[in-house]
Amino acid sequence: MNVLLTSIGRRVSLARAFRKEIAAFAPGGRLLGADVSRLSAGFHEADEGFLVPRCTDVDYVPRLLEIVRRERVSIVVPLIDTELGFLSRHREDFLREGCHVIVSDLEQVLLTRDKAMSARLFRDLGFDAPREITQDELGDPEALAYPLFLKPSDGSSSIGAVRIDGPAELRYRLASTRSPLVQSCEGGEEFTVDVFCDLRGVARCAVPRKRLEVRAGEVSKGLTVKDRALMGAAARLATALGGCRGCVTLQCFRQGGERFVFFEANLRFGGGYPLSYAAGANFPAWILRMVAGEEIPAFDGWEENLLMLRFDDAVFVKGWRE
Repeated sequence: MNVLLTSIGRRVSLARAFRKEIAAFAPGGRLLGADVSRLSAGFHEADEGFLVPRCTDVDYVPRLLEIVRRERVSIVVPLIDTELGFLSRHREDFLREGCHVIVSDLEQVLLTRDKAMSARLFRDLGFDAPREITQDELGDPEALAYPLFLKPSDGSSSIGAVRIDGPAELRYRLASTRSPLVQSCEGGEEFTVDVFCDLRGVARCAVPRKRLEVRAGEVSKGLTVKDRALMGAAARLATALGGCRGCVTLQCFRQGGERFVFFEANLRFGGGYPLSYAAGANFPAWILRMVAGEEIPAFDGWEENLLMLRFDDAVFVKGWRE
């Protein structure tokens, strides 16, 4: 069983996890990586790396299909937001080649890529979410209560996401941000929850990770917290979204008691997932098993209070030629 991780980039820990689980479940299987550049650690960590065009290029999907056919790939796992829509649209093309793309339905991908739409959806489904500041309200910045929070509606990796503390800063950010979304600035403890959904879209596991420190939009220090109320809320939300498969990464604030304000859903592996894997939530193995036809039972036996302290590492490539 060969697995292809697309946009593999810096996801070395995830690549190592998949390779380990492939060796245990399907000895002889290979972990492949695709990226737009050979100057990618994950490209060289994979058993074999493949150059592909950017996902916005018309040749992107045909190139992946070519790799799938030639390398007999059984599973494709996309790792960045921008490629999810393209691969969801073409999931049936991959299935005809005997390959499962672990991607959510297109409707869910498009809804969650738009941060304003996803927050409205969370509320429609009965969950708390930040309040969106309307265009009419933004017309009179002095009348607003601060702080507020602004981010690009279609952003990723926390790029352009900032706290706004006054009218002058709000005017500046509105003028300099593409498709700005302004919301209430919620307080509380910030969590990311890794949720695993099976091929029917049912959540089978939820691992809350408390975000202790973030660097460049990605958690650098985190802690697993077995908050049963949060686990249940996250699993219900992921299932209620419908059509989700594989790893769903939810972000929320815990505001005391059992009030959780969900503000984002990313339908892919998050950068901090290696903490959940180390705690025993084995999403890579479950992907292999469910594609092979096995049922994935509900699981909550992961390790609580496991602390992750990330650090810089390196991949070394011998005999490099430009």
